[in-house]
Amino acid sequence: MQSSSSKKILAISGSLRTGSSNHAILRFLGEMAHAGFEYNIYDGLAQLPHFDPGLDNDDPPATVSSLRKLLAEADGIIICAPEYAYGVPGSLKNALDWTVSSGSLYDKPLALITASTGGENAHAALLLILTALNANVVKDATLLIPFIRSKMDGEGKITDIETSENLKKAFDCLLKEL
Repeated sequence: MQSSSSKKILAISGSLRTGSSNHAILRFLGEMAHAGFEYNIYDGLAQLPHFDPGLDNDDPPATVSSLRKLLAEADGIIICAPEYAYGVPGSLKNALDWTVSSGSLYDKPLALITASTGGENAHAALLLILTALNANVVKDATLLIPFIRSKMDGEGKITDIETSENLKKAFDCLLKEL
């Protein structure tokens, strides 16, 4: 059981596929969370309704309220996302759209990891989106990992030492901000 003084980290994968490389990265980072940190991977991305400004009021859908509560309670956020069709995965963009009016990410320390075949376009777009949401994107906790599949084995374990070290450094930089 975590003490009430534990720092909470909420990790969000931009991929809906549980076996994705992005989920594997988040599990890898979770293994590094030590005493004093509560680390949880958000699994409700697929349940969020399509963003509708007409529903974005004092009583939004329950799944949206739940996400906003998790974000508000978190001391830090990690987003790890692939790139789809040269852009941000729609489900992740949808979740971020639901945070605009709530200010859920305002000044929240955030690590951004983009892991994909390429990823440059999604990474740049996510940085722009997170700036619009006033998230505190920790510069040294921002990482672009191209060709991620070549850096993992069939079970999703990171086999590339440089990638592993870069992830550890990014995670440590986020923890220092909490």
